[in-house]
Amino acid sequence: METLSLLGVGFGVALTPLNLSLLMFGCLAGTVIGAMPGLGPVNGVAILIPLTFAFGLDATSSLILLSAVYFGCMYGGRISSILLNIPGDEPAVMTTLDGYPMAQQGQAANALAISGVASFVGATVAIIGLSLFAPLLARAAIHFGPADYFALYILAFATIGGVAGVDPRKTLLSAMIGLMIAAVGIDPISGVPRYTGGNYHLFDGIEPIVALVGLFAISEILILLEQTIKNRPDAVRIKSWMPDFRVVFSTSWAMARGSVIGFVAGVLPGAGASLGAVMSYSMEKQKSNQDDTFGKGDPRGVAAPEAGNNAASGGALIPMLSLGVPGSGTTAVMLAMLISLNVQPGPLLFERQPELVWGLVASLYMANVMLLLLNLPLIGIFARLMAVPTWALMPIVAAVSFVGVFSISNSTFDLQVMIGFGVLGYILRKLDFSLVPMVLGLLLGGDMERNLRRSLSISDGDWTIFFSSPISIVLYILTLGFLILSVWLAKRDGKRMRMLEG
Repeated sequence: METLSLLGVGFGVALTPLNLSLLMFGCLAGTVIGAMPGLGPVNGVAILIPLTFAFGLDATSSLILLSAVYFGCMYGGRISSILLNIPGDEPAVMTTLDGYPMAQQGQAANALAISGVASFVGATVAIIGLSLFAPLLARAAIHFGPADYFALYILAFATIGGVAGVDPRKTLLSAMIGLMIAAVGIDPISGVPRYTGGNYHLFDGIEPIVALVGLFAISEILILLEQTIKNRPDAVRIKSWMPDFRVVFSTSWAMARGSVIGFVAGVLPGAGASLGAVMSYSMEKQKSNQDDTFGKGDPRGVAAPEAGNNAASGGALIPMLSLGVPGSGTTAVMLAMLISLNVQPGPLLFERQPELVWGLVASLYMANVMLLLLNLPLIGIFARLMAVPTWALMPIVAAVSFVGVFSISNSTFDLQVMIGFGVLGYILRKLDFSLVPMVLGLLLGGDMERNLRRSLSISDGDWTIFFSSPISIVLYILTLGFLILSVWLAKRDGKRMRMLEG
């Protein structure tokens, strides 16, 4: 009953004219951005964050807008996957396996409808899970001490990217760069400037939003200007946009299974939607591929990963809101926005700012319905937007980035920092480094250091405090397990690559 009453308060927040308008705009913009090959939710949210500062939106309205963009990108990502065989983002890779073959067989309308309905089912499961489990996790997290939070941050760094098979060495190095950047500024304990080079602009440290817009939006501009999508396959010509709903409903169990698997994967810190899509597809293939139809246009091969990646996207909000630890790259960007607005996600957020949390949850229910109603009838229009050339898209992204960052502090120095991070992000992406661990290091480095020093202060310098709590011990065991899994996945993928090359 308490959850229902709080949800009622949330709907009161979400249904204000401003928030409702932002919700509709976010759903539309997210779908369009998600449909553009190469962009995706992380870049989509990073590109639109400056708008929240430019228009002076408060934390609740900003979070509602960016969450709608997040969910919209997850819906839109499958359009290019099915029609062009080009995934809009990493989780949509699994959709190409059966979605594009379906389109080639004249079932593009069915594939798009299945993906839309599966996205709705997966997101609905995730939002219900968010409503039920996030408050419980927040209550449990109140019992965390400084040493427990330090162990939690260690777990976050160990899991981010690693479970998806990313090179653990590059993941660790990227996180270390982020931690080094987080150390710039005034030492919180001694008050001594660190790594500022005498530049007073750096005394307050690096503004996370400025760095993130540079790392994602500006580096994306550089990447796309260097490598515009060449040899793009022609979009499948579709005679009718009316799907056969009997085919859609035949995948109901695949949607249900994918939703549950994806939600569990999304709650794991650092796993994200990619793992949810991969696990959902793999499990469904093992269960349902008796006739060897997967990879050849099986509708269940579209339903399972689409439900999984949308469920994982919603599940990733749980650790971000309850613990202040992002569950995916996109939630890491959203966390940076909240920190910049002086909102600290964590267990006390549910008590101190319930209107923000439950306004977000209510808006997600509404956004999910909006996206279903928006995507099914307007799919033909969104498909045509993929023909927008890079030369027309990139100036818009650049203009939004520069205006938004300048509006944060009215400082040209921040623009220089943004460009610098854009170049850094471009170089790292060319070297196949993931930017998400660096984002985590930048966002969590300050809190990680404070909890480390606070723990040592409490124990009078005794390092055994980090292993004296049952919570810490469990978190360290989980960290070790994820590290072993990460190394094993990396070796397995390396063997596969050598076998293919040989």
